Formats: sequence, structure tokens, C-alpha cells
Amino acid sequence: MTIAAVRTHRLSAPLHTPFVTALRRTTTVDTLVVELVDSDGRSGFGEAPQVWQVTGASIAGAEACVRELLGPALAGRDADDLQARCAEVRRAVAGNESAKAAVDVALHDLAARRLGVPLVRLLGGTALRVPTDVTLAAGDAVDLAAAAKQRRAEGFTVLKLKVGTDARGDLDRVRAVRAAVGPDVRIRLDANQGWTPREAVRVIRGIEDAGLDVELVEQPVHRRDLDGLAWVSDRVDLPILADESVFDLRDLVEVIRRRAADMVNVKLAKSGGLHTARTLLDLATAHGMGTIVGSMMESQVGVGAAASLVAAYGTSAVSDLDAAWWLAWSPVTGGIRYDGSTVLLPDAPGLGIANVSEVKVQRHG
Repeated sequence: MTIAAVRTHRLSAPLHTPFVTALRRTTTVDTLVVELVDSDGRSGFGEAPQVWQVTGASIAGAEACVRELLGPALAGRDADDLQARCAEVRRAVAGNESAKAAVDVALHDLAARRLGVPLVRLLGGTALRVPTDVTLAAGDAVDLAAAAKQRRAEGFTVLKLKVGTDARGDLDRVRAVRAAVGPDVRIRLDANQGWTPREAVRVIRGIEDAGLDVELVEQPVHRRDLDGLAWVSDRVDLPILADESVFDLRDLVEVIRRRAADMVNVKLAKSGGLHTARTLLDLATAHGMGTIVGSMMESQVGVGAAASLVAAYGTSAVSDLDAAWWLAWSPVTGGIRYDGSTVLLPDAPGLGIANVSEVKVQRHG
């Protein structure tokens, strides 16, 4: 059975609430969905989100990579030899991890569909329910407290508070959110590289001294400043989670070597797909690091793949899989759903995606 066609779908869908971090503000999910079709007419889907400020990936660039390199490398090839096809994708081009992740996931989705099993079962798991945190977009203390109350009322028990836009006010923001939700909700922070090392230590020590019961702090300093990240980690008690500092295996090895972080956030669009993501989780665990799996601003396609990975492999803390929850409407038919703080994986072949809505995308290929 061969890969008969490679198609791309440009997708843009609105968010119900603006998503604001120290790096960017967005009101839409802008992404590329890749569709692989086998000679029996089955389709597998994957996703390459456009996140200029984190991965540098664009829809146009990912589409060019798929259409000019990755697609031709797969056309006419045996769809059943999953490992060989994924290896060819990894070797076909330098960088372009989002595009490679989209094709890698589409290959896995297609393989699971051909076997008639959910993607999580192809990956070795059985669970169809995965807990997630939910993000509180960056804002002032009053707005964050109000958002925190609303998210708690909606059933979320782990809140990821975006900080890093104003170090002087971040302690007050955390204090306001803790007062709004009480002691039974977990709060984690994500500075998205927004602090200097000294600011990070000052804010984190202030949080510790105030007894605000924060679970972890994600990416406090610039992704390339591993010395600064290690300096912060060595001077605070709260666990430090590396996100933007770790894209691939070399990055993680260097973080481990320098003891720069206590945990790592693994994302498919950073690492290039499920194969590398699994290796990152295994390596981190072997070296005593905590793990979560995260998502960019993606649709049910990308989040479904990430949630399937978590369901099969597990992580040491609740993962960050709320991206598709922010969508005002779903641009695909089928796939994951949200039940409060739980991601519900479909008990259907692959990712359970029936189709990409042609009304909401531009199709190519």
C-alpha cells in the first residue's frame, strides 16, 4: 500500500479570547494541516502551527517544505513501513521542525487508521482521557483574578499564569490569582523568556517567601541563556521548566549537562514529531527530570497528537494541552473534545479526524 497524495490545507480560526504572552498576542490559530492519502483513499492528518516568535515557522514556509521536499520524498512509497518513512522525513531537510512534525504525525495517523485503532493504541497506550492545565493570558492583576475564577468555575484545577511582561508587577499578579482561587487550585507560571536572570530570582524568591504555593516556573529567561537558566535554577527552590530552550536532543543534552532546569516541556512542533518527542521524554526521565507535553496554538489535529502521546507515555506533571480549547469553533470534523479540564480522545481510528472544513481553509495539492 503506497502514499498516493500529499495535500496541504491552510487554516485560520478565531480564538474566543485573545491569547497574550511575553512574546506575542494573537486572536487566531494560523496553521497548516498536512494530509497524506494512501492508495486505498484513507487520509492521515498532521499539523504545522505558525508561531513566528517561538519556532520561526510560517504557513508559507511549512507548505513549501512539504510540497517541494517532504511530499515528493514520500510519494509512491510504502505506507506500511512507518519507521522508514519517518526516518526519511527527518533526513530530508535541515530544520523545518514544524513541517516535519506535521508529516510525522500524519504518517502515524495514517498507520493507526490502516490498523483501525486510535493513535494512542498505536503508541502503546489505552487511556482516552488526559488532564490538562489551562492558560491565563498575560494581563493586570484584576483581569487575571477574574479569569482565574472563571476557569475554576469551568472545572480547571491547574492554571498556567502568563507572566514576564512586567517583572515589577508579577508578584502582585500571582498573589491576586491565588487569592481568587483559594488553596485547592494548582498555579504554575510561564515567563516565556521575559525576565532577566536577576529579575527571575527576585520574583521567584518573592513568591516563595509569600507562600503562594506555585507548582513550577517555565522558561524564566531567554532560551539561549543556559548559563542564566542554570543560575536561576541554582538559586531558587521552585522547579524550573525548560520550554523554548529545548527543541531537539542536543538542546536537552546541554540542559542536562549544565543542570540548567528541573523539568522539560516537550512539543511536537519544536521537536519534529512523535519519534523525537518520545526520545526526549525517555532521556529526560532517565536523567531524573520532570516532564510535561505542551502544545503551540494548534487545532484538534496537533493537540490530539500531543494528547495521544501523553496518554501512551505519561508525564510527571499535568500537561499543557489547552490550545484547541481556545478556538471559537473547530476547523475540523471529529478529533478531541474538552470536558472541563480533561481532553477526551476519540475511540476512533487514528486521530479521529473526519475532514478539514473546506469552508475555513485554502486547500493546495
